[in-house]
Amino acid sequence: MARKVHYAWVVVPLVFVTLLTAAGVRSAPGILMVPLEGEFGWSRATISLAVSVSIILYGLMGPFAAALMEWMGVRRTMALSLTILALGVSATTLMREPWQMVLLWGVVVGTGTGMTALVLGATVVSRWFDKGRGTAMGVLTAATATGQLVFLPLMAMAVESYGWRAAVMLIAAAAALLMPVVWLLMRDRPSEMGLLPVGATEAPKPPLRMGNPVLAALRALREGVGNRDFRLLAGTFFICGLSTNGLIGTHLVPACFDHGIPEVKAAGLLAAMGIFDFIGTTLSGWLSDRWDNRKLLAWYYGFRGVSLIFLDAAFGPSVYGLWLFAVFYGLDWIATVPPTVRLTAKAFGPEKAGMMFGWIFAAHQVGAAVAALGAGVIRTDLGDYWLAFVMAGSACLVASMMSMMIGREPRIVQPEAA
Repeated sequence: MARKVHYAWVVVPLVFVTLLTAAGVRSAPGILMVPLEGEFGWSRATISLAVSVSIILYGLMGPFAAALMEWMGVRRTMALSLTILALGVSATTLMREPWQMVLLWGVVVGTGTGMTALVLGATVVSRWFDKGRGTAMGVLTAATATGQLVFLPLMAMAVESYGWRAAVMLIAAAAALLMPVVWLLMRDRPSEMGLLPVGATEAPKPPLRMGNPVLAALRALREGVGNRDFRLLAGTFFICGLSTNGLIGTHLVPACFDHGIPEVKAAGLLAAMGIFDFIGTTLSGWLSDRWDNRKLLAWYYGFRGVSLIFLDAAFGPSVYGLWLFAVFYGLDWIATVPPTVRLTAKAFGPEKAGMMFGWIFAAHQVGAAVAALGAGVIRTDLGDYWLAFVMAGSACLVASMMSMMIGREPRIVQPEAA
């Protein structure tokens, strides 16, 4: 008799596609920046402000979304998020003033994407898997890369052929079509299907009753601030956000445009990075189940830092430099997530992992917002992105050293005997 497929393998693809769609929404500003600059005359610093607000809310919603998933369920939270995204993204086609972009793309879209952030993957993996959590988290994290792979070239071609509004409606339609599928097929826990988590031999403890989701999230933050490992994980993840979607995800396409590279070709470069990131993040999940996660993070941040420091040189006359950057940086883009999730679960336990990772991820998005706005200001004031790339690369080298301190108690120097 054929072995019945565990329902986790229905849940994982649903979460994957949801994260993929949210990634498509979040990557859109990199394509829209130049068309909005041309149509409305807004500066990149002005547009970057809306992106920065969106990135901050995307991160800050994480811990509250984790508490919301405990309170109202994962399925309802996902469906609500997709509805907000479909309405908010489609409404951006009507904007005429910068404040409208800040409100719609910054506040509304930032809130909607924040409800389907990587904390969703961390929560689902901790509930549905007892073994192979790192591999499952690697696959779900890779959805961000696949979102770029699927949406960026399509959006770039839509912008070139039909205008930026057509590109926006493409991703709004994807969110609207996905919502009823999630509502019908998603389940909150294995127990709803009469199942144990994958690899489990006994039922997990009953879920904690957290009460008010806002208060529960704030209690988790208070616990985290007093924990040394939490501070290190949040600090390294701040730098992770600073050096990925805040800088490269938002400003690589405009930087390519500054060097005479057309938007469609630049979007193809980001999509290629998405392919390599899918490979690198999935492999990172597999490695995080087997190797020291601190050392993995140290290597990831080190390679990323070197790549960013030399990025400006890759915009030379030869196309090989940028493609070489796409390969190395792509393999490393969000490979940091599976080891960070595992280190969080080790420090706080699987029941608290989702919410604690939510706050760590919030630090990631604050870093991303700093880079999104800061790089826009640097480009407006200095005329290029060189300083932004070097500063982010140097920060990654600091994160590499910080990673090796996670999980180690500070050494206490005993006073010498008299």
